[in-house]
Amino acid sequence: MNLLNPISTIMTPNPICVGENESLVALDKLFKEHRIHHLPVIAEGKLVGLVSKSDFLFFRRGFLTDNNEKIEDEVRLNNYVAKDIMTTKLAKMEPSEKINVALEVFRENLFHAIPIVENDRIVGIVTTFDIILQLANEGQATSQYE
Repeated sequence: MNLLNPISTIMTPNPICVGENESLVALDKLFKEHRIHHLPVIAEGKLVGLVSKSDFLFFRRGFLTDNNEKIEDEVRLNNYVAKDIMTTKLAKMEPSEKINVALEVFRENLFHAIPIVENDRIVGIVTTFDIILQLANEGQATSQYE
């Protein structure tokens, strides 16, 4: 992988997004159905935040052990929306920025997903998984171990 290539060459274009008033029940369904870990949150077409699966699971407080906790969890999921748990201070990149910039953000462990935006409108997302997948597809991830 050429780290000086634009991030647009490895990003996931047109990611699944949710509105800021989308219920957490809907987010739960999207996380499960699409096996994704990050949902950009938009308002009036512009990126306003991001809900990670980790944030979502933290909100749910982990595993539920008894029926009372399950009822409480259901109430919470039905009464909170994306903007209640989203992260608003995001690292963002433009499609023309270089892959090495994203790697530096990931290396610092600040974020595990970076929305790719043009004029505050989301056009893609790049995650640590996208980097790993790109390396694996190019065979570079294993070439150092041979």
